[in-house]
Amino acid sequence: MQKVLVIGSNSFSGQDFIDLLLDDDDLEVIGVSRSIQKEGLFLRYSERSELSRFRFERFDLNLNIDAFLAFMDAEKPSWIVNFAAQSEVGPSWDHPDQWFQTNCTALACILKHISENDYVERYLHISSPEVYGSCVGTITEQSPMNPSTPYAASKAAADMLLKVYEQHQGLPLMSVRATNVYGARQQLFKIIMRSAIYIRLGRKIPLHGGGQAVKSYIHVRDVSRGEYAVLKRGEIGRIYHLSPPSGISVRDVVSRIAEQMGYSLEEVAFNVDERIGQDAVYEIDSSAARNELGWASEIELETGFNEVVEWVERHWEHIKDLPHDYVHKP
Repeated sequence: MQKVLVIGSNSFSGQDFIDLLLDDDDLEVIGVSRSIQKEGLFLRYSERSELSRFRFERFDLNLNIDAFLAFMDAEKPSWIVNFAAQSEVGPSWDHPDQWFQTNCTALACILKHISENDYVERYLHISSPEVYGSCVGTITEQSPMNPSTPYAASKAAADMLLKVYEQHQGLPLMSVRATNVYGARQQLFKIIMRSAIYIRLGRKIPLHGGGQAVKSYIHVRDVSRGEYAVLKRGEIGRIYHLSPPSGISVRDVVSRIAEQMGYSLEEVAFNVDERIGQDAVYEIDSSAARNELGWASEIELETGFNEVVEWVERHWEHIKDLPHDYVHKP
């Protein structure tokens, strides 16, 4: 049985990926995160009736890296998938050192350790298109990095370090850069989730820069399927993009969610200043994953938005009392 270690298993994308992995009866899955395991409504895999092939372990990679590396040696996973990162853009301006500590320094310790052992056969790293900055023209996996925020710079630095270990130390590396991932169970402050919650609360939604920025929203399960295809069949040393065929402005996203909930955009939103370093366009080319791996995004925005609204309604009595804005964890 193949053993898969998923680092950052409490993350929105990590928990969905674990649920997809558990569809494969030949896999044993270990999830690792720095915080205690999330409550069940935020973990898709917790809805399964049987979880004997999954277990969770808690390690803070910044505080307990030696213990984590010893744990890796004891388990000897043949596949590793790393979602762990400080990933918010705005707060990275306030705490850039913490973003680099998690996204680069802790990663360096893991890469060095993997290179000194021989049990890891495939290592999949979750990168970000933020490394490209504002996307102008056709952005392929070979496009130059041009980060415009501390978060993006930390991910770009991590990608450069990963490439060094792949080229010179034999790291069996594959990387994924997926665009704006969304879906039920996402962090409550993310724009699609926040829109459904704020409308339900009767609060107005702030649209940075009037919501003109164009994003490429893609459902988390489409991304998980792509990541699994890369993990199983991707070429060592390659970066793969995962994105929908086209983008949509944030303003139009909020408008469509408002419409689904019986409101107009003017009733639920207002304009505020743009955020520093906000990329105007966020569209990338994913033809490599489509042509070489047979992957394609399948879940339409309307279906995905409906899923989010229905999840909020189903769990409203619980989530209405949770924090709905970003809370920084150093």
